Amino acid sequence: MQRYLVGGAVRDALLGVQGSDRDWVVVGARAQELIDAGYTPVGRDFPVFLHPQTKEEHALARTERKTAAGYHGFEVHADPSVTLEDDLLRRDLTINAIAQDEAGTLIDPHGGQRDLRAKVLRHVSPAFAEDPVRILRLARFAARFAGFTVAPETLQLMRGMVEAGEVDALVPERVWQELARGLMEAKPSRMFEVLRECGALQRLLPEVDRLWGVPQRADYHPEVDTGVHLMMVLDMAARLEANLAVRFACLGHDLGKGTTPADVLPRHLGHEQRSVDLVRQVCERLRVPVACRELAEVVAREHGNIHRSGEFNAAAIQRLLDRCDAWRRPERFADALLACECDARGRLGMENDAYPQRPRLLSALAAAQAIDAAAIAARAVERGLDGPAIGAAVNEARAHAIAAVI
Repeated sequence: MQRYLVGGAVRDALLGVQGSDRDWVVVGARAQELIDAGYTPVGRDFPVFLHPQTKEEHALARTERKTAAGYHGFEVHADPSVTLEDDLLRRDLTINAIAQDEAGTLIDPHGGQRDLRAKVLRHVSPAFAEDPVRILRLARFAARFAGFTVAPETLQLMRGMVEAGEVDALVPERVWQELARGLMEAKPSRMFEVLRECGALQRLLPEVDRLWGVPQRADYHPEVDTGVHLMMVLDMAARLEANLAVRFACLGHDLGKGTTPADVLPRHLGHEQRSVDLVRQVCERLRVPVACRELAEVVAREHGNIHRSGEFNAAAIQRLLDRCDAWRRPERFADALLACECDARGRLGMENDAYPQRPRLLSALAAAQAIDAAAIAARAVERGLDGPAIGAAVNEARAHAIAAVI
């Protein structure tokens, strides 16, 4: 029995970066031998075990055979006759198909080190085409390793997979999982650019794909193209280290511009509500988590008002806070403001501009929250007020507090 370090841990060590889990492949063993040695079985679809001390994953060397459409349609074969080279051949990209033995010697039958030096994402074998998830994984790696390009032959293979309908067989949960991971990479725009190049974006997220070529007013958007703007917004979200919900809200904030009638372009009146409707469709289709969906709806509906809020008086700001449910959800409101800052700064030549709306609205919310609502309500009751009149008294106090800080 021999074991080899494989995949991301080897790749990242060669790149001089940290972060990937250490995964091992075991050659020349059966599952029972690992169990007898104290390893804990955890794999459902293929034999994976946790080391008794380090808890690192160890998988039996295996081969896979395509048996049906989609990424579930595989028959896995794992026994002592499967070699390390057999196992590496089934992997997705050459940079992920490098192994290292326990003495530190690298085994690289597919030129992964060469492609790391050349910064190329290249498939290992034609078997890449058997698993549509690999399109999403490659696009995610493009977002992580922003300086890497996709090998022309790999891009052509991906286009063929899309045309053959392989992408249509992906289940929503897996699409969302890879999309979410890609959004959290260093340059999310690269993921969408790669998906668009191979045609997968149109199949998976047509609401996003249709934004390219849609013009906007140049006085607000010097970059003009809505798709280009969206990519700049996503990269700004990464630059500002935004969380996943904020990055997803950025992705959905302008979807309605893709459905603006051609005869009114480049104006996009009413695109906010259309964006809300499309965000809901995307979330339902991909089964997006509730927190991401709710923030995306708030940002899609209110980003224009938040941008204009520097002109608002205290009463208008209070109404904005009401609509955003900022009183009960202040953390979500803060996330909405960050998404709007990404939108404002995700424009050509505006990347380093200040966004005063964000601190102004946060100050307004803090001042309004600082009032003693219970005491105000008690005094209103003493004056004989009830119901809506008590609420009006609290709102009046909030408006005064907001006015004092703006």
